[in-house]
Amino acid sequence: MQHAAHPQDGRHDHQFHEGNPLAERNTLRAALLTVVMMVVEIAGGWIFNSMALLADGWHMSSHALALGLAFFAYVAARRFKGDARFAFGTFKIEILASYTSAILLLGVAALMMFESVARLLSPSPIHYQQAIAIAIVGLLVNLACAWLLRGEQHHHHGHDHHHDHHHGHEHHDHGHDLNLRAAYLHVLADAATSVAAIIALIGGLIWGAAWLDPLMGMVGAVLVAVWSVGLLKQSGRVLLDAEMNDPVVEEIREVVAELPYPARITDLHLWRVGKSRYACILSLASSDGLTPELVRQRLQVHEELAHITVEINPVPA
Repeated sequence: MQHAAHPQDGRHDHQFHEGNPLAERNTLRAALLTVVMMVVEIAGGWIFNSMALLADGWHMSSHALALGLAFFAYVAARRFKGDARFAFGTFKIEILASYTSAILLLGVAALMMFESVARLLSPSPIHYQQAIAIAIVGLLVNLACAWLLRGEQHHHHGHDHHHDHHHGHEHHDHGHDLNLRAAYLHVLADAATSVAAIIALIGGLIWGAAWLDPLMGMVGAVLVAVWSVGLLKQSGRVLLDAEMNDPVVEEIREVVAELPYPARITDLHLWRVGKSRYACILSLASSDGLTPELVRQRLQVHEELAHITVEINPVPA
């Protein structure tokens, strides 16, 4: 049995996560802005009796917590970057934070729905003009936070592998910073509820439709729930190493099929160790002079494979 294992670049430090200092700074700024606006909206909603505004403030409180969590995940990932206990780096600290943020979002959605239904069944007078003014300020703060956290949210990273066989797979979402994405979704959810609150309050002011206020709270709750489920699926997939349906797996199989020696895959494992970086364990059965070095050389055309372990088990001709 022949065996070889090392990172693609030849180093054994197992640090495949490059960190994101800009995202760390911007997440802290967004968290501080959110805390200030949270206090203003909760106080305003309580004083002026607006369920939409109060729901937005409560919603914003959870986002302040989530943004703080995202920031401390960046700090922890950076602090423990050289810790030998983390065999493949600290990338999953950030993924764990994004998963936790998604759970918080679900809780917020449930609270918003409960309070909105209660207010729909038991309406009370609303001070529309004051509440509208606060909601508009809240929306502006949300837009400012979204601008800070926009990062990598508006494009996909396609990996163009320039080699003889021209594997042109695009790995959508794999280049995304899921911790930053979680923070960004929290801010977007805040912006959506702010817009809903403004629409509801203006409608109530013009047409006397007080039912619009709790109705928009319910719409916002559904929207937040949908976003949180999507984020749970994305981050959960990384945490559970459910990556075997990734296009990279098929690319590995193609490399094996095109080897100059006949070989059969007996074991293959792939998991993520960075935003768009993977570790791979590959076991092959071959009856000819196939070497781990040759297989590894062929696999290195795929830059997302940061750590490659190859095992060759000889079989009778």
